[in-house]
Amino acid sequence: MSIVYDCSTEHGRESGVGAATAAAQGGHLVVIPTDTVYGLGCDAFDQGAVAALLAAKGRGRDMPTPVLVGSWATIEGLASTVTDQAWQLVHAFWPGPLSLVLPVAPSLAWDLGETRGTVMVRMPLHPVALQVLGKVGPMAVSSANRSGQAPAKTAAEAKEQLGDSVAVYLESGAAPLGEPSTILDLSSGGQPRVLREGALSSARIAEVLGVSAL
Repeated sequence: MSIVYDCSTEHGRESGVGAATAAAQGGHLVVIPTDTVYGLGCDAFDQGAVAALLAAKGRGRDMPTPVLVGSWATIEGLASTVTDQAWQLVHAFWPGPLSLVLPVAPSLAWDLGETRGTVMVRMPLHPVALQVLGKVGPMAVSSANRSGQAPAKTAAEAKEQLGDSVAVYLESGAAPLGEPSTILDLSSGGQPRVLREGALSSARIAEVLGVSAL
């Protein structure tokens, strides 16, 4: 049975963060607010929970799960290489709506799907998400919707699609941006590639990198 916590009050937020943390640490799925859209998440290192996340979304292993982190420094443990370009972007846009695809550290004992040696990582700009991430650590988080449906902008919208496959829903009102993050591929070490333009414009990214266009 799913439980929804209203995080608009201090007590509700404290209770909700605690419940979501316990659920994620226990191998269950949670829905958390982020700055872009609501996310369906679990402990990134719990392979059973990641498989359950993909099943809840109706998504195959060919679409691996992104990872959300609660601090800049965390990416050093997740990526085999963090280039100067990557650090420039982290300092400019994290926390915020930019997802970076980086070469994954080969020693990590996780299974996010068919990642082809990469990891997509982001630090969200949302206090509730950052609280949960600070307690759980890196989380596998995808948009809180069934595959092919519109991403949820509230926990209520997520619950309509995901129901009791999720243990805990954290409701914090409408997601501030309401659109997915921009995805930038830095995994090859060559020219950065925009895989999806979302809430952050490619022009802003190019400006930070000192290039004319991406």
